[in-house]
Amino acid sequence: MARGGQGLARVAVVVRAGAAPLWWPGVVAAGVGCLIPGLTGRHIGAYAGAALFLVAAATVAYVRRKRYAELAHGAVRAGKHDVLQDRRVTVRNWRRGHLWWLLGGFVVAVASNFAVPIAGGMLLAGCGAGLWLKAVQLGRRERSDGALLWTRVDWLTRHGGRPTGPGVKAYRATGLAAGDAAPGGGRRR
Repeated sequence: MARGGQGLARVAVVVRAGAAPLWWPGVVAAGVGCLIPGLTGRHIGAYAGAALFLVAAATVAYVRRKRYAELAHGAVRAGKHDVLQDRRVTVRNWRRGHLWWLLGGFVVAVASNFAVPIAGGMLLAGCGAGLWLKAVQLGRRERSDGALLWTRVDWLTRHGGRPTGPGVKAYRATGLAAGDAAPGGGRRR
């Protein structure tokens, strides 16, 4: 980086990067479960899946909220030599780093259909929905504070792509117009 600048990735983009790769395979796995009677039957599997979906979405959306709030409260202004990573690059890096976990989750969700149909896919989809809700919450915070939240790329890569990992010491902030992602990590329109 030039003159001591750091590579920065958007926190909301990192959180949102896992939403679609969990949601769509979960929906597909639940769809496969609709075709397999399983040990418990489709009705019980559907009820269990609905409960798991709600619990997973709520848990993922609200876990580590205090840590996000602490880091956001202590965010300092990004320097003029800091390099802001594109949304597309951040999403690609996160998904490549978690590819085997995502594939393993899909395989387990499909295999669980033989025991409790639909439930495993709904659990996976609930985790994706929870990440999307968390990104929406971060977007609301960014709009209310009038600043986008960023973290150093090297801290993310060292700690498995978690924006609240133990090695992430602080966030940096920029104005709402910085970068190519809207508040909450979605594409700018």
